[in-house]
Amino acid sequence: MKKRSFIPLFTTNFFGVVNDNFLKTLAMFIVCSWIDDEKRKSVFMGTAAGALVLPYILCSPLADRLMQKIGKLTTLRAAKYAELPIMALAIAGFCLHSAALIVFSVFLMGLQSSLYSPAKYALVRDVGGIERLSTGLGWMDGLSFLGMLSGTVFASFLVDHASPSIHYGCLILFAVLGLAASYTVSAQEERLDRKNPLDPFSFLFAVHARTKKIRDLDLIILFSGIFWWTAATMQMGLLLYGVEILGLSSFQTGIILAGAAVGITTGNVAAGIVARNHYLIGAVPATGMLAAALLFLLGCGNLPPAVFGAALTLFSFALGFFKLPFDVEIQKLVKGPELNTVLAYVNQVTFLFMLVASGTYALGGMIRGASAFLPMAGCVLAAASVYFLFAHSGSFCATGRFLLHRRYHVTVTGMDALREGCSHLVMPNHIALIDPVLIRGEFYRTQLRPLVDEAFFHGDILSAHVLAMMDAVRVPDMSQHLKKADAAKVKALDSIVIDTLGKGDNILLYPSGHISTDGTESIGNRQLGYNVCRELPDNARVLLIRTTGLWGSMWSRKGKKRSPDFGKTLLKALALWVFYTLTFHRRREVLIEIEDHTDDVKAWSALPRREFNRKLEEWYNRASEIQP
Repeated sequence: MKKRSFIPLFTTNFFGVVNDNFLKTLAMFIVCSWIDDEKRKSVFMGTAAGALVLPYILCSPLADRLMQKIGKLTTLRAAKYAELPIMALAIAGFCLHSAALIVFSVFLMGLQSSLYSPAKYALVRDVGGIERLSTGLGWMDGLSFLGMLSGTVFASFLVDHASPSIHYGCLILFAVLGLAASYTVSAQEERLDRKNPLDPFSFLFAVHARTKKIRDLDLIILFSGIFWWTAATMQMGLLLYGVEILGLSSFQTGIILAGAAVGITTGNVAAGIVARNHYLIGAVPATGMLAAALLFLLGCGNLPPAVFGAALTLFSFALGFFKLPFDVEIQKLVKGPELNTVLAYVNQVTFLFMLVASGTYALGGMIRGASAFLPMAGCVLAAASVYFLFAHSGSFCATGRFLLHRRYHVTVTGMDALREGCSHLVMPNHIALIDPVLIRGEFYRTQLRPLVDEAFFHGDILSAHVLAMMDAVRVPDMSQHLKKADAAKVKALDSIVIDTLGKGDNILLYPSGHISTDGTESIGNRQLGYNVCRELPDNARVLLIRTTGLWGSMWSRKGKKRSPDFGKTLLKALALWVFYTLTFHRRREVLIEIEDHTDDVKAWSALPRREFNRKLEEWYNRASEIQP
């Protein structure tokens, strides 16, 4: 797998994307030169863009069927052959000054691209394997955007500086180069025998019924669509914005778009490299908000062209970082040849968003003119970034971890105790109110389901939403355990945990059930941890966690008669966080030690309950040999 080169696949994709956008840009500039009214120009541009994306919505099921019947490589090459007569039809449209024929050729180009688009992305994993996935997708996306904007820039240059015969020659040349490159692609294909519906609506609902069973997959696909809505809106808007608002020529507008090409290409490639060792999807809210802020800056209306171009390049770089994690997550979440179908579904959803972008751009242009797209796209990106933060548990925990590390200097040992293919019963000591937040933040890459009394699910809307996002395990309200009606629920609590572990999920369980009153862990006669460990499923591992360094903090009970009020303490902590961050104050040292004690816990569970708890207490209260 590692010996196969990505270059042939990247080259094939590059020339295909270049030709798509070269044709579309020629159509927009040349046909717009035939139209005098500005509003009619916006309508035509939205129509041409819609003609390019509509086939992706209607024909993605056919693309899926072709990959099953003839394979991905054959589908890729057949589409490249079809590109040649489509370019001939487009040339005829330009020669005859027929806007309808040009739009039809753009539609056919979109049809051809839609049939091989899922294949080319599925081939990234077939060519390079899962170990080179982020790098391959980073380059694939980066070069796709380079091709998109190169086709746009090159066409804008030729409109002003070359004869029509040069335009037509380029359309044929790019098609031939893409076809030739497709015959150098080598891959080990994964094939899927399942037949999905060919009807686009039935296909959409059938595949959605499967994707919603994979945690976070539909959310990732949704945000991939939001990215493409933003990209399509920007591409359409900038063509007119440069001429109508900045007063530039077509070529000068192309130069500014070239900066965007460099920005988004380097952003995608850099994101692919960073994603090898870092949880890049955790940075999605930050990169999305940065991109939104730059859009608002671009839309202020008073920027000189040079400053506008620099800000646009930086925006494009941030947008590249925003997008790549979604592509990587889709290919990681979907196992085996089912990826072919899911990528066809992703194309369908993505281009639904791009079709919407054509409509919203045309509507915004009719109402507010050529500059409406910038604040519109900024508002959408800002709202989407905030929503993603509170919808994706990994991103939420990674963001929380980043913020907490500005206040605490956290040292973690033993994270490699997590084993692939096993469920984990994670049992920490409870030294302060904040340690569950710290621990959940450190496990940001892992779905770790905390046990939460059902009463908390009926609290304020935000808390209930966060608990649902964390996929918290709802357990009987322990404050009501004396009621006869709830006695059966409390008795069944250990079964809830055991069943959850048996399904392969990871559980966060505090054996003591309360924060420490004297700086040591006291479990007493508590039974939940004991009962669960006695019936531990075969695939489950037990990780004990010892946290030190939090006793004496505002979150602990040191010097207090009762546990700190979470809300009031949080407000105080936020104020101190700002102060300590701005003044570079020394952070509190915290040590989190993680150890796999599955065999020990199984042996201890043969002892009476108090002895089992005493063994746990001895481990939790043992002085650490590691200095944070």
